[in-house]
Amino acid sequence: MKKPSSKIREEIGRLQDQLRAAETREAERIGRIALKAGIGEIEIEEAELQAAFEEIAKRFRGGREAAGPRKNGSGGRNGSETTSTLASGADAGGASET
Repeated sequence: MKKPSSKIREEIGRLQDQLRAAETREAERIGRIALKAGIGEIEIEEAELQAAFEEIAKRFRGGREAAGPRKNGSGGRNGSETTSTLASGADAGGASET
């Protein structure tokens, strides 16, 4: 028997919540690591910093590109969203680790 559309919408909503939570955890982790490495003190354009992170990701993937096409290197998100997520994640964990 097929699921009614209302059940599918509920499931999609739950999955979107799980995705947001997972992205927040990942952003907080990366933000804490970046702060420990001193990235927060460097004056650098966001695009340049993103390119550096992409090079790091490529290095740890063994030189292979990530699966799927990426227009702007941020998975379809704008840069300010990524920065605000990283900044909030860094703020959340940065102060307690000094």
